[in-house]
Amino acid sequence: MNELLPAYMAIIAGLIGLVWGADRFVIGAASAAKNFGISPMVIGLTIVSIGTSAPEIIVSINAALEGSGTLAVGNALGSNLANIGLVLGITALIAPLPAQRHLVFQEGPVLLFVTALVGYCLFDQILGRIESLVMLALIPLLLWITVKYKVQHPDPEEVEEVENIATTSNAAAATWFIIGLLVMLLSSKILVWGAITTAAGMGVSELVIGLTVVAIGTSLPELAASVTSALRGHHDIAIGNVFGSNLFNFLAVVPIAGVISPLQLDSAVFYRDYLAVTALTLLLLGAIALHYFKQRNTEDKAATIHLSRKFGSVMLLLYALYFVVLLPTS
Repeated sequence: MNELLPAYMAIIAGLIGLVWGADRFVIGAASAAKNFGISPMVIGLTIVSIGTSAPEIIVSINAALEGSGTLAVGNALGSNLANIGLVLGITALIAPLPAQRHLVFQEGPVLLFVTALVGYCLFDQILGRIESLVMLALIPLLLWITVKYKVQHPDPEEVEEVENIATTSNAAAATWFIIGLLVMLLSSKILVWGAITTAAGMGVSELVIGLTVVAIGTSLPELAASVTSALRGHHDIAIGNVFGSNLFNFLAVVPIAGVISPLQLDSAVFYRDYLAVTALTLLLLGAIALHYFKQRNTEDKAATIHLSRKFGSVMLLLYALYFVVLLPTS
């Protein structure tokens, strides 16, 4: 196993570099946007949301260029599983999350639609270039609709969160933006090499490496952002961060691999991994809707009903059970 030590070290170094680079990237881009007078709401919905998904996007590009597109798809599906089961599970354990109306009637239906669209594209076990381009084309449309709505209906918590981003000079912002991007590019190459080498050396598929080690590692920015937001009392941002990240993973990380190099996928990608993501997504949205309508039926209409720590425990348990199913088949 000693011959795999460089690969293990490459994975660790690559993940650390991706997380640090994404943080610098967001700081630089957000600071520059603030300097140019762009509203905090727009910054949060675009730069910050994209920034937390930047590690997955960069890894997807490099994996596809290296001829390991299944690693990229595994990273996207695994990250979405980690975001719901691990990130929201831990966040709910720390601070129970409120069931908000907009999650039921706005973000929820959009996430369901995108999840169904990705399932349609993966069902035939072929990720083609045309369908991948269609998914990518939905990103600017959804961003435009979301920004237009949120600017008209601003959320004070989201505005406050982005306003807390430090303001720097344009030169410093540009420097951090470039450094963050370069670090992410280099780190992703190191990570992809380590993941491919580890998969080959251990006889494990690249798909499984993407679903586990790489997915959890690239979900660290979402975990950090959601836990920090929850501890500060910004519960809406904690949930919204996960919803936004999962949308970007489906509409950017998956199709980027298909655009660069169309893929023939194993049947397990749909019947095991995609269906697991869908099941957790439906459970999450169902729990939010149930708690919201329960709140509506209470005598105290102003009361806020939360997704409890019990909910967080269930999510973590289901995420662990997925690994029980996954690892014996690797």
